[in-house]
Amino acid sequence: MSIKTRLLLSYIAMIIIPLVLFGLVASGLANYFWGEREAGKPFLRDTLNKRDELFAGVTFMAKYAPNQLTNQKMLTETDAELQAVGGALILTKDDHVLFVSPSIDSADVPDYLQDQPDQGHMHSWKPFKQDGYTLDTYEFTFVDQSKGRLYFLANSSPYMQTGIYFFSALILSLLTIVALTNGVLTFLVSRSIIRPLYALKQAANEIKEGNLERPVQLYRKDELGELGEAFEEMRSRLYDSIHLQLQYEENRKQLISSISHDLKTPITGIKACVEAVQEGIADTEAKREKYMKMIAIKSEQMDRLIDELFLFSRLDLNKLPFHFEEVDMRAYMAEFAEELRLDPRMHGVSIRYDEHKGSPIPVMADQEKLHRVLMNIVDNSLKYLNKDEKLIRLEVEKANSEVLVAISDNGTGIEKEAMPHIFDRFYREDPARNSAMGGSGLGLAIVKQIVEGHGGRVWVESESGRGTRICFTLPDIKRVGGNTE
Repeated sequence: MSIKTRLLLSYIAMIIIPLVLFGLVASGLANYFWGEREAGKPFLRDTLNKRDELFAGVTFMAKYAPNQLTNQKMLTETDAELQAVGGALILTKDDHVLFVSPSIDSADVPDYLQDQPDQGHMHSWKPFKQDGYTLDTYEFTFVDQSKGRLYFLANSSPYMQTGIYFFSALILSLLTIVALTNGVLTFLVSRSIIRPLYALKQAANEIKEGNLERPVQLYRKDELGELGEAFEEMRSRLYDSIHLQLQYEENRKQLISSISHDLKTPITGIKACVEAVQEGIADTEAKREKYMKMIAIKSEQMDRLIDELFLFSRLDLNKLPFHFEEVDMRAYMAEFAEELRLDPRMHGVSIRYDEHKGSPIPVMADQEKLHRVLMNIVDNSLKYLNKDEKLIRLEVEKANSEVLVAISDNGTGIEKEAMPHIFDRFYREDPARNSAMGGSGLGLAIVKQIVEGHGGRVWVESESGRGTRICFTLPDIKRVGGNTE
């Protein structure tokens, strides 16, 4: 659930939940303050209705049997019932008081007897600010034609006080419900946001201190989860980058060491030959020619080594452009096989290539760099050909959406432990033997860089003592890879 949705739901909950709780609390407060006297009939309404019924009964008696109002016992009993419902009664005859409810202070009676307009009907209460009573009057005529007047008083103070308590409790409950509900929801929503932020802060502090091994896992599916995933990817990439940088630094040290060693070997040979000539050791034409030939060979080795170092550095930095063009690999491999047969270094080596005519196998390739790939593989094979019958086999075929090229030999093969490393820079399975042969340790690393620059892949198949087969693929002409210029 996204943070936006979560916040929206929390806002809705902040409205709905307080309303529902307030309704329940209001119902409970109403029941508590007003109660129920009969099933389904509120106590307040019941009290008011009974008081009105008593007043109506006295009014009816005054209208149709006024002399009954002179019965003190009846008035006392009626007044007792009125007191139970907060009512009171005053009866006058020709402005003389005949009856006053005991609940009324006699000192206040003159105030009640002030001229009041005759209503002639009930429920027309006039506010009377005296002891919290409201007043209504009814005039009638006794049998002897004297004027009578009834004063009905209703004490509203208890109900007003109860109402004040009720509404005060209602408002306080509303404020409490809103505060608690919003507080709890805000706390829950805030915690769901703050906790992952705190985790990210801790992770940032770990990274600041250089500790990149602690993963960042928030286990969320919202925006913070996406932020955590991005943070984890950043941490992982930074971790890999630092380790790669350390590896590069190690490789740089190894590069300097290897360059120093590999350049020193031919330079030492050249220096020895020069000293021999200078000191007169080469005192005949044949010796001088021998030493000059050795100087030329060592110079050529050093030049080839520098050339390979320069080529590899440009490939490694992706600064060497590729010039792609359409090449028929079947014909190209036939020309390469013929070139190898004419190479003096291949004396005593059988070059085999199935030159049967077939349909062309077109690829997009840089012919110059492809030639470097093939020659580097062949040069590597030559170093390990130790059989009496030396053999190098060339193969090319189309496999699905790729073109497979393979060069195999019947040499000493590669140990199983060394196979994962033969395409690493400066890796030598047999360092002593390779150095003696003038190898730089970059040949197969260059092969890997060029093949991948073409959008292909390279691998080795070998068995110790039975030879090696180095294979690489090139994308067919329908799916060309690599950088073009």
